[in-house]
Amino acid sequence: MKKIILFTAVLMSAVGFSQAKIEFKATDNTIDYGTVSKDTDSGVRTFEFTNTGNEPLVIKNVQSTCGCTVPTKPTEPIMPGKTGKIEVKYNMNPGPIRKTITVESNASNYEGGRISLKIKGEVIVPKEVNPLEKKKTSPMQ
Repeated sequence: MKKIILFTAVLMSAVGFSQAKIEFKATDNTIDYGTVSKDTDSGVRTFEFTNTGNEPLVIKNVQSTCGCTVPTKPTEPIMPGKTGKIEVKYNMNPGPIRKTITVESNASNYEGGRISLKIKGEVIVPKEVNPLEKKKTSPMQ
């Protein structure tokens, strides 16, 4: 009987230490687009992460705060020591970018396995030059 109790205690403590942990490479879990042009940028960025735990990491769900940002999650578990990617496509609406992507996983190093990722930046529209428009000249000329 003592052996069964001891075995159960050892097994329960081993299970307590088995965990998946997620570490993102982006500083503060944020990708800064900077100032980008809608004409020259696809709006696609990638959050890379590593499973630093000793159990497979499962990304259960990834969702954005709005429809203008579409995240794509890995379909397979990320094994310990391996890296994975969450791709984010922003639709490049002109103006400031301030969006949050929520990741739901089995990661033990975030409360409830929920991680917030952020994208920021600004999308500009290049000023069009009309070749027929008269150039303004200074009064001194």
